[in-house]
Amino acid sequence: MLHCPRNLVKSAVFLIVLLPATYASSAPAADPTGDWLVADGVANIRVAQCNGSMWGVVTWEKEPGGRDTNNPDAAKKSRPTLGMPILLDMKKKPGADSWEGQVYNAKDGQTYSSSITPTDADHLEIKGCVLGFLCGGETWSRVAPPIPSSPANSMAKGAPKAGVPKVAATASAAPKTTGTAPAKGKPQTADTVGDICLLPDIARFAH
Repeated sequence: MLHCPRNLVKSAVFLIVLLPATYASSAPAADPTGDWLVADGVANIRVAQCNGSMWGVVTWEKEPGGRDTNNPDAAKKSRPTLGMPILLDMKKKPGADSWEGQVYNAKDGQTYSSSITPTDADHLEIKGCVLGFLCGGETWSRVAPPIPSSPANSMAKGAPKAGVPKVAATASAAPKTTGTAPAKGKPQTADTVGDICLLPDIARFAH
């Protein structure tokens, strides 16, 4: 029968306990930015970080030409759903790879408390609750890669440097982010939304 030195046994046990924790802590967190196909396949949502918060906007529709007809604000009932903010001002949850804020549901014109959590590199879980209960959710699938911050968004993260004017929130202020990838099986279409941080409905909050 073989006998292992006591110190060697202790070292082996220490490594067995330490290594899984080390690998877990070094694993990169999934990035929630990019274009995502919603669960029922009717739209793509582009998620980007705008001044430290995550925002999500409709960038592709299975049936083009939609309008926000269920919005309780009469002035918004005729606005196009393409380019419409869905995920609103979502903040990073301390100690977790999750962001919390609000989600706008165009089907009933209501806004709900919500959270988004990447379950892996290609799936994003979204949950919404009404007054803290009646919670439901779904999983979105990635159709375009993560989005780097735009020059306008990067500048918006802090005060402008001396002598450097702040970039105006206009369509020409920064290059567009990655193009919209349509649902699988659909032809590629032109990206008419671009950098969502520059959209008026977001820029007034994020800049």
